[in-house]
Amino acid sequence: MQIEYRLLPKHERKSPPPQGTVLSFGMLRTNHMFVMEYADGTWQNARIVPYAPFSLMPGSMCFHYGQCFFEGVKAFKHDDGEIYIFRPDQNATRMNHSAEVLCMPSVPVEVQLDAVHRLVDVERDWCPSEPQSSLYIRPFMFATQDSLGVKPSATLIYCIILSPSGAYYKGGFNHAVRLLITKKYHRAVSGGTGSAKAAGNYAASIRPQIYAQSFGVDQVLYLSADNTCIEEVGTMNHYHVLKDGTFVIPEFSDSILRAVTSVSVLELAAAGSIKARQEVVCLDAFIDGIRSGEIIEAGGFGTAAVVSPVGGYVFEDGTELVVGDGGIGGHSRRLYEMYTAIQTGKAPAPQGWLSKVPRY
Repeated sequence: MQIEYRLLPKHERKSPPPQGTVLSFGMLRTNHMFVMEYADGTWQNARIVPYAPFSLMPGSMCFHYGQCFFEGVKAFKHDDGEIYIFRPDQNATRMNHSAEVLCMPSVPVEVQLDAVHRLVDVERDWCPSEPQSSLYIRPFMFATQDSLGVKPSATLIYCIILSPSGAYYKGGFNHAVRLLITKKYHRAVSGGTGSAKAAGNYAASIRPQIYAQSFGVDQVLYLSADNTCIEEVGTMNHYHVLKDGTFVIPEFSDSILRAVTSVSVLELAAAGSIKARQEVVCLDAFIDGIRSGEIIEAGGFGTAAVVSPVGGYVFEDGTELVVGDGGIGGHSRRLYEMYTAIQTGKAPAPQGWLSKVPRY
C-alpha cells in the first residue's frame, strides 16, 4: 500500500525529552501518527500526518456500540544506534483476531508492519534508551459510520500512535505487586470477547480495579465464570513458578487474551532456555500450592510490564496469601533479565523476534 507523508516542518516539531528523563508510561506523544480509512470494502488513504484530533460525527458507532480494539508493541534502541521492534508480526496477527471477534475488517499483516516501520522511522529520535524504557507503539481501530443501528460499521479508521515510555508499574520490575482474588467480578466468559483486545474489556476492568485498590492492592486476579479456575490479571496473563523452576501459565481460551509475552516464554521453553508449560490452574490447588511451598513465585506476563512479580494475594475477607518471601523470586528475575536482554540487543534473539526499522 502506498503511504503518503504529510510531515510537520522541522521547526514546528516538538523535541523528544532529554536523555536521562524519567518517563511515565503512555503519557507522551510523538509528532506524527499513521492513519488510514476503510470504506467501500477497502483500506485507503494511508498516510503519516501530524498527531491531531479526529473529527467524528456524534452518531459514530464507536461511541454507541463499542466497536474498537487496540494492540501494544514495543521498539528498542540498540547499542548500534538502530531501532528494533519486538515481534510486531505477532501483534499484527492478534490484531486481525480481534477484528474477527468484533466483526471488523482485517488489515493485511504486511500492511500493518510497513505502517509501523515507516512511522517509527519518522520518529526514531523519540526512541528512549534509559533502562526499562521503550518506544511504545499503539495501533488501534474504531468504527466511524454515523448510524444508530446495532450492526458492523461500514466505515472505520485504523491508526497508530507512539509513546516514549518507562515502566508500566511504578518501580518497574523491582516492585512486587499484590492482587485481589475476588468472586465478585469477572473479566470475560466463554463465548464473549475475552480473547480480543477489545476496548470494552478494559472499560469493564476499571470498576474491579478501583474495587481492588480499596483493599490496598494493585489489580484483580480474575477467575473463571464458575469461580473455580485462575484466568488472568486485568492487564496481563498470570503465571506461577513451581519448586523445580517451571513456569505454569493458564491455558489460553476464548476468555483469556493470548499474550505475546506468554507465547514467547513458551517458545523459549521449547528451545530449552527455561522450563514452562500451560495447564488449567484450579484456584484451590493454587492456594494449596502456595501454602505448601510447592509454588514459590508468581506474577504476570504482558507487553507493557513484561514480567511483573506478584508478592501476595488478598481475599475479600482481608486475609492475605504471601508467595515465597513476598519479594521478587530468582526465577522471575532471571526470566526478566533474559527477556529484556533479547529485546534490547544485549543477548541473541531467536530467529524473527526482532524487526529492524529500515531507514527509508
